[in-house]
Amino acid sequence: MSIRSASPALAAALLFGASTPFAKLLVGDVPPLLLAGLLYLGSGLGLCLLLLVRYVRLRVRGQVLEGLKIPRTELPWLLGAILFGGVLGPALLMWGLTQTDAATASLLLNVEGVLTALIAWLVFKENADRQLVLGMVVIVVGGLFLSWQPAGATFSSGALLIVGACWCWAADNNLTRKVSTHDAMLVAGLKGLLAGISNTALALANGAVLPSFATVGASMVVGFFGYGLSLTLFVVALRTLGTARTGAYFSVAPLFGVAISLLLWPALPGALFWCAAALMALGIWLHVRERHAHLHAHEPLAHNHRHRHDEHHQHAHAFPWDMAKPHAHLHAHVPLTHEHPHYPDIHHRHLHPH
Repeated sequence: MSIRSASPALAAALLFGASTPFAKLLVGDVPPLLLAGLLYLGSGLGLCLLLLVRYVRLRVRGQVLEGLKIPRTELPWLLGAILFGGVLGPALLMWGLTQTDAATASLLLNVEGVLTALIAWLVFKENADRQLVLGMVVIVVGGLFLSWQPAGATFSSGALLIVGACWCWAADNNLTRKVSTHDAMLVAGLKGLLAGISNTALALANGAVLPSFATVGASMVVGFFGYGLSLTLFVVALRTLGTARTGAYFSVAPLFGVAISLLLWPALPGALFWCAAALMALGIWLHVRERHAHLHAHEPLAHNHRHRHDEHHQHAHAFPWDMAKPHAHLHAHVPLTHEHPHYPDIHHRHLHPH
């Protein structure tokens, strides 16, 4: 695997990691559930606006925006992802934070990456070799170093709620993988919009009051970059890397968050920060140097996504097409058996004998 292949997941982690210090800098004192709702709303509304701009530009050129339709049979996967990741996850986290100290919460949030990988490996049967598992373990240990506080962590009943939130987000990651063939901006925009409406409504129903217009606007801008664009890149990574690998790369988001915090509030990083950075860099290196190749068979498949014509895309077109440009349309794959390095992307989700 190359850094180029991993770049969408790492860029998603950078944007999401940056959202925490910028939210602290810009937002101020906003109830947590309402803040989550405003961040998601900024994500959904911003991406929907970008989709509208794309649609208008293509219409002016006499072109059609392809791929903006999710088949009815796949809607349950998307709705499940929104329910677990956009509604239940934030609610459980906010409830857990009322009963748990910050040190414990920070440590427990590292569980998301582990649960994401376990669900991908055990339920959806993604392949995992020893090097990949070792890289995941090293990244998680780096996360523990990063979030550890010298005062220690005390566990309470709220810890189970935070673990429950991590499980919801892990389920969200794996369910989103099932619709990752579709337009990433559309998937991320729908998730942000529906999750934002749900969280904001729940917060207001529980007595929260909207802050000033400037604070709402700042929250939504942070949400657009830290949640919207980040989630769009995350969906792209799911399409090309699979869930476990994407989750592993995304687990370095706290490292980016701490680094940006140190830039905004200058301070000398401690030994734990450098230990965490070294471990996470080692984990990424282990993943990047992975090489998975074997004889495998492609079953007949029809789907719609942006692609170029390569060894997996050899089909005719019923419309004029510039062969130099990537394009999106419903296309069929014929049975094919061959051997080459690959990852569990949308064309390589086959079972492995071991």
